[in-house]
Amino acid sequence: MKLLSTPARIVVGLCMAVGLVILYVPLLLIVLNSFNSSRTFSFPPPGFTLQWWVDAFHSRGAADALATSVIAGLCASAIALVLGTMAAFAVQRFRFFGRQSINFLVVLPITLPGIVTGIALASTFTTVLGPVGVTLGLATVIIGHATFCIVIVYNNVQARLRRMGTSLEEASGDLGARGWQTFLWVTLPQVRGALAAGVLLAFALSFDEIVVTTFTAGPAVQTLPIWIFQNLFRPNQAPVVNVVAAVLTILAIIPVWISQRLAGDSVSSRV
Repeated sequence: MKLLSTPARIVVGLCMAVGLVILYVPLLLIVLNSFNSSRTFSFPPPGFTLQWWVDAFHSRGAADALATSVIAGLCASAIALVLGTMAAFAVQRFRFFGRQSINFLVVLPITLPGIVTGIALASTFTTVLGPVGVTLGLATVIIGHATFCIVIVYNNVQARLRRMGTSLEEASGDLGARGWQTFLWVTLPQVRGALAAGVLLAFALSFDEIVVTTFTAGPAVQTLPIWIFQNLFRPNQAPVVNVVAAVLTILAIIPVWISQRLAGDSVSSRV
């Protein structure tokens, strides 16, 4: 491995430091403002208080929106787990006509702008499926989130399948194991880290989603990001929004951190 020279290391270190400051200082300011005694986004804070945390804890709207986001995230992640895993195994383990096209079509939704996906889904639900009784609500939000969550699980599982190869599965078959036995005892232990990491990342992505949700939720459904956006510029709600945004940031970090640990442990266990 070629080492960087001292000037190059200094430049890379400075660039990394600047990037981290740009990324994380605004998040730290949100957390700081959640303790700000002022109702405005004043800096530096004139004082500190826990009153806004108490108000946020008793906010019925925020609690309902949090529950909706959790339900939508869990359901979208479950759908993504099943469909993304099946697609990854089909593309990686079998050879068939149109294989590369399917691979492209599965990955495509994550590359499209969220507003394009949202408009397309809303038009489909209202104009095509509306006459048969489909209305915008929690179910349509879950479907909308699943469209891009599938890609997260698919990419994680496919990458793991590509690295692990098929030698152990072939050996299991040669020793007389049935297909389901090989999957449970040989394949699943090797891919479960990727499955868990994919589901956690998919949940984090769904939990924070606002653009697609705006187009697919309808007036009766409010997730936590939408609640934050709608109350952001209301003077009486601004301090509570800071608290909810701080909690949302922490909740989004946890699944990403766990997924990285799971992926790292799974890799190290095979070395």
